[in-house]
Amino acid sequence: MKSFVTCILVFAVLQPQLYNPSSLTEPATPVSSAGNVFIITLDGFRWQEVFTGADPILLSNERYTPDTATMQLLYGSPDTEGRRKKLLPFFWNVIAAKGQLYGNRYYDNKMDVANAYNISYPGYNELLTGNTDFTISSNDKYSNPNITVLEYLNSKEEFKGKIAAFTSWDVFPYILSKERSDIVLNSGYEKVNQQSNETIQTVNIVQDEVIKEKKATRHDGLTFVAAKEYIQQHRPKVLFLGLGETDEAAHDGRYDLYLEKATEADRMIAQLWHYAQTTPGYKDNTTFIITTDHGRGKKTGKWSDHGAWINGSSQTWLAIVGPNITPSGEIKEEQQHYQKQVAQTIALLLGESFESDQPVASAIALKQ
Repeated sequence: MKSFVTCILVFAVLQPQLYNPSSLTEPATPVSSAGNVFIITLDGFRWQEVFTGADPILLSNERYTPDTATMQLLYGSPDTEGRRKKLLPFFWNVIAAKGQLYGNRYYDNKMDVANAYNISYPGYNELLTGNTDFTISSNDKYSNPNITVLEYLNSKEEFKGKIAAFTSWDVFPYILSKERSDIVLNSGYEKVNQQSNETIQTVNIVQDEVIKEKKATRHDGLTFVAAKEYIQQHRPKVLFLGLGETDEAAHDGRYDLYLEKATEADRMIAQLWHYAQTTPGYKDNTTFIITTDHGRGKKTGKWSDHGAWINGSSQTWLAIVGPNITPSGEIKEEQQHYQKQVAQTIALLLGESFESDQPVASAIALKQ
């Protein structure tokens, strides 16, 4: 009931708004500079659902999907095309038409993490620093010694004060080294500091007074509202939006909720894209990079788990759409990419070359 009430409140708030590494030394492929980049992650969301939609076996398994009849109506279809469009309509109606999607292993188009642990902190560290760090092996709260691409960009005059991160998981202040990096960052159930804004005041009330049991992961709807309000007021050039409820639902063994959270995330991304495409400064000048931090188990009994010993946990995916991205849709060529290539890809899209005190993996060679 608590979750239901929270969802109603969030809806009301929304109404006025709506270990084989790749080369580390090869020069990155030049790309045309985009004015803005939004990086969006769906924590622990499998490539299988991205490219094939709801798993028919899990969808009909009452252990993971208690109301199988309703969920079949919402997400079931006799064919892959139908299932994936039901689950992620923005991905398959917009990105497939205007952008590129990587990671469908049925075509040997592979995307993986290069770190050995296949859990969140190591995954986000790899994604944002361009390399792996064997000392980052848990999800414990300790400050990341490595420089992320967000911190690097914030050190540049053009981007100083124009980098922001809004995340559902409360470990991100450590992953992003909040104090050292000096970027705008709001994570977990931390109060949002836009007190004069009526919508943000409502978000803070929901967080403080409605949600009594605060977990490590905030409701994604609250994270999204806070992020969008910040974008509208401050117009950052780079935004990191870390959504987390797909992973939470999976760990709870609820495939039905896992699917629902993925669809909600797809809807939020669609709203953000619509805002960008209808706002001067962002319109035709903003690239979205959407990905995850790790995969999950491939087998029916292991889908809810991930880690070093769970087969399939390293397997990820990536979607990208923007003004300088050739509309190629689902990439069906045999390829191998790694999450650590995303950091340099972000930098190059902004006309920069990410440099760090550790080697940085080369950017992904996007389809031309």
